[in-house]
Amino acid sequence: MTTLTQEPYEESAGRPVGYATHDVTNQPPPLAPYDASADTALLEGVRREGAGWAEEELRRLGLRAGSAQAQEWGDLANHHEPVLRTHDRYGNRIDEVEYHPSWHHLMRVAVGEGLAGSAWADDRPGAHVARTAGGLVWGHTEAGHGCPTSMTYAAVPALRAEPELAKVYEPLLTSREYEPGLRPPTGKRGLLAGMGMTEKQGGSDVRANTTAATPTAESGVYTLRGHKWFTSAPMCDVFLVLAQAPGGLSCFLVPRVLPDGTRNTFRVQRLKDKLGNRSNASSEPEFDGTVAWLVGPEGQGVKTIIEMVNCTRLDCVMASATLMRKTLVEAGHHVRHRSAFGARLVDQPLMRNVLADLALESEAATTLTLRLAGAADRAVRGDAGEAAFRRIATAVGKYWVTKRGPAFTAEALECLGGNGYVEESGMPRHYREAPLLSIWEGSGNVNALDVLRALGRSPETAHALFGELALARGADARLDAAVARLESGLAEASETGARRLVELMALTLQGSLLVRHAPPAVADAFCASRLGGDWGHAFGTLPAGADLGGILERALPPRA
Repeated sequence: MTTLTQEPYEESAGRPVGYATHDVTNQPPPLAPYDASADTALLEGVRREGAGWAEEELRRLGLRAGSAQAQEWGDLANHHEPVLRTHDRYGNRIDEVEYHPSWHHLMRVAVGEGLAGSAWADDRPGAHVARTAGGLVWGHTEAGHGCPTSMTYAAVPALRAEPELAKVYEPLLTSREYEPGLRPPTGKRGLLAGMGMTEKQGGSDVRANTTAATPTAESGVYTLRGHKWFTSAPMCDVFLVLAQAPGGLSCFLVPRVLPDGTRNTFRVQRLKDKLGNRSNASSEPEFDGTVAWLVGPEGQGVKTIIEMVNCTRLDCVMASATLMRKTLVEAGHHVRHRSAFGARLVDQPLMRNVLADLALESEAATTLTLRLAGAADRAVRGDAGEAAFRRIATAVGKYWVTKRGPAFTAEALECLGGNGYVEESGMPRHYREAPLLSIWEGSGNVNALDVLRALGRSPETAHALFGELALARGADARLDAAVARLESGLAEASETGARRLVELMALTLQGSLLVRHAPPAVADAFCASRLGGDWGHAFGTLPAGADLGGILERALPPRA
């Protein structure tokens, strides 16, 4: 009998074994290690928005994010998904979620680098910009662990509605110490916060919540009975929860462990089987006699969490921009090393058009993200004009940038061809992640309608937006014409046309920023395609006169 075998031939040091049947050629080398901070638009934006002092730390973090070890953490955390343990071996209810060690490695770096709540304890101008920039860089590892860090960041300003609670918990929520495990919160060196807002019957319509909050004999202390439909990161130490108190929908602080060391009732019914974001556990908890502390006045739960919503929406924009940049870097690396039909892919005209088009979208998203972070930073420090701009522009950015993410990641994946459709490439994970950012913290419709509400209730938001756009007046005729169309559109604003109006807001805002701050090659191509109509319906349809070389030279990291 003849045995058919595939005999390996000589093995070079550090290289995979070859095969007798063929040589492995025309495949790109691994991308890692690389510098995730090597993004000109990112670094320019950080300096422009007042956080230039953080550049050295960002560059260090970029090398760590692009290291082979950190990239492996991201892969492992998604491959080995969280596991729910409702009971211990003796039958006691514990409601704990086990994570792979790689999750904890990622979390430890993220918290230690100030990507959770620490910006609120940093008095330096630009602290919130630096945190957002850190997210744009460290997010190159994986997206799931950005959920608990984002919720922790967002919980701090909401908690300040109850100063006595903030006095106890804020120093721990702004700590750079990551200490997992369920223990009494005040006995830990650092805390993470989650949120319990939506319910089965209401979703984004949180006023339809049915969870009941009953006052106890102790002032400010209530017990909750009800459920939540989408509560991520259930191993966080404390949660901000909406429930119906006698005075109406109110906000409460719910710790997993009570001050005396006993477990609060937080029954995790199951973990969601999600499309993406699989490293991060999302749960359905039930409350039954759960102890909670009132945050802000009764009946003002939505008002209490508004600041929190602004923060998490900014992080949705940031995460989408990060996915764009990460997949662009992956696509750029591939086409630089892959040849077809006698030439490198990166040198072929149509591929250059596709890649340049993606680069424009990525730079516009990153630049807008950092502008929103700058507005948030200055609003926190008392700038009323920036607060008004932030109010409308964050919702605009949340709508548009997160909407662009799925189409962008799909096109970047296609640059790798069949290789990009294989799990080992990492691109399918990014593609599955992209739709989440549009859904989380208000879907597209919710954000578009929120823009209309802002315009109707707070006229100063429109003044702030057009004041920003006016800074680029006269620099590009296509941008000026688009702003004029926007002004006309505001007069006829309706719910039916809300998406179209908000899209134009986003494009004019991005165009204004690029005209003012990006090189002519970038600004001209963006205005010609996105505002001037010289564009198709898919990426890779930039006009013939676009400076593809100038765009790509700026967007892609230097050749190794």
